[in-house]
Amino acid sequence: MEWVNFAAVNHPIKSALISVFYKDGLDAVVQSLHKHGVTLYSTGGTRAFIENLGIPCVAVEDITGYPSILGGRVKTLHPKVFGGILARRELDQDMQEIAQYEIPLYDLVMVDLYPFDETVANGGTEQEIIEKIDIGGVSLIRAAAKNHAYTTIIAHKDFYKPFLQQYEAGNGALSLEQRKSFAAKAFAVTAQYDGSIGAWFAGEKTYSLRYGENPHQKGIFKGNLEAIFKKHQGKELSYNNLLDVESAVSLIREFDTKAGATFVIIKHNNACGVATRSTVHQAWTDALACDPVSAFGGILATNATIDLATAQEINNLFFEVLLAPSYDADAITLLQSKPNRIIIETLGDWPVATTQRRTILNGELIQDRDSSMEGRENMQCVTSVQPSEEQLADLEFALKIAKQTKSNTIVLAKNQQLLASGTGQTSRVDALQQAIEKANRFGFELQGAVMASDAFFPFPDCVEIADKSGIQAVVQPGGSIKDQASVDYCNNNDMAMVITGVRHFKH
Repeated sequence: MEWVNFAAVNHPIKSALISVFYKDGLDAVVQSLHKHGVTLYSTGGTRAFIENLGIPCVAVEDITGYPSILGGRVKTLHPKVFGGILARRELDQDMQEIAQYEIPLYDLVMVDLYPFDETVANGGTEQEIIEKIDIGGVSLIRAAAKNHAYTTIIAHKDFYKPFLQQYEAGNGALSLEQRKSFAAKAFAVTAQYDGSIGAWFAGEKTYSLRYGENPHQKGIFKGNLEAIFKKHQGKELSYNNLLDVESAVSLIREFDTKAGATFVIIKHNNACGVATRSTVHQAWTDALACDPVSAFGGILATNATIDLATAQEINNLFFEVLLAPSYDADAITLLQSKPNRIIIETLGDWPVATTQRRTILNGELIQDRDSSMEGRENMQCVTSVQPSEEQLADLEFALKIAKQTKSNTIVLAKNQQLLASGTGQTSRVDALQQAIEKANRFGFELQGAVMASDAFFPFPDCVEIADKSGIQAVVQPGGSIKDQASVDYCNNNDMAMVITGVRHFKH
């Protein structure tokens, strides 16, 4: 047996075990390996593919002494396969056992996995899906990746091309750094694969969306919509629909039904209409009044039963999605008169993820969900003027909306109705001025209104602008080194200010 110096920078590939489901691009790799004199081992369809290229290939069953059995469920699970992958070639004991049991060593393992996600997405039966749970493939990949000091692992068809480039550039050899890089990719492949399987067993589904955020982007959703929604009618929810639905549900959950019926209207993840009233009909009317222009094509959500009177008013508006905990029979009949509308019944108060994830740069950001919501018991008055009971109720109302609005944001409210908000602005002053201009444009009287800010005021300019517009009470988290300047302005101009100590940035 020939011994190899593994302290060398590059490790030449002299033998390869290849067993793949996807064969696109495999021919170029196989031909290059053959050109460099690599001995190829394979199974089933992959072996036939290689031999059809006119390249010799050793059948794995000739090594193990066992054919593929159980309908292909067991092909490579054998010591003569895994021993050749996992052997530590600098250890005499390992190499003596390799020689004793006549186990071939494998310098390269090319194995991919059965198309589990694709089978689920294509609506496969339970048995079809279970048969696409790869056992041998995952084991081979993990074994080769673990032993990357000696073995190169190629675990996905997307890695064929970069492997071939590195292999040719290295004249038939890869460095330890390159092998380790492919090992990292391999473990990522198996982690994602096992995650998909675990999610499927837990009831999670994969939904193929029409497209992503834009038509040129692909999109899928992983979850179980049927567990939380009953869809009465309408087209499939799109990527953007789902983002807006998430925003609508997150906001409506901030409101207790004991306070009355609340209606929210969402556009591009931000509220353009919110109102709480004693009846769902009045809540809808006053939510729509906030911004009837932006409401066109929006996402509507309420925490109350939709009755016929409310449905008749909603029926006059073009909207994408309507969510409610229940509908009266005559109301749902009317709302279904236009078939493309998505009419959803929300099914209880389901648990939400406690963490949020976002991919950025070459990694992932993970944070706790913002589950804090400050009520009047968390509001410390820092001014000589105390807010009235009505103002406290409006400050709580406005703060709920601010928490669920893109930063920087300022929310103006009065009598449990959103008057206007400044959303996603680069300065707090711009957000406030946007809100004031919008409220004036839609004819709202700001005298006696309240203002909520998602973050502190670095200068007193915002409270001064608010005061001159008629706003009389403010809620903000506090924390600026110039907090006192804003407090002093409020004291000098008979405004009430409360601070919560909790910031609610949302990006």
